Amino acid sequence: MKSIKIASDIIPLGEFKTGISACMKKVKATGQPLIITQNGRPAGVLLSPIEYDKLVYRQQFIESVAQGLAAAESGEVYSTEEARKILAEKRGS
Repeated sequence: MKSIKIASDIIPLGEFKTGISACMKKVKATGQPLIITQNGRPAGVLLSPIEYDKLVYRQQFIESVAQGLAAAESGEVYSTEEARKILAEKRGS
């Protein structure tokens, strides 16, 4: 994700409401997230679908790696030969 530009990527909720279409076009065109504030505090973030998908994929990848590492640390792993044997049995070979 690209870094946030304070001057152009933060917008008050009222301004966002009146210019939703323009905000969405800007986010889509630039790939920059848009921080929406309410009473001067961050209230939401508008992302392009592509940036959202990247974040979700990255999070799923990190969780999968963590799960694999935890399994390895607890001894829930198979040797190459064990894995081949299990796969061969499942294929009916």
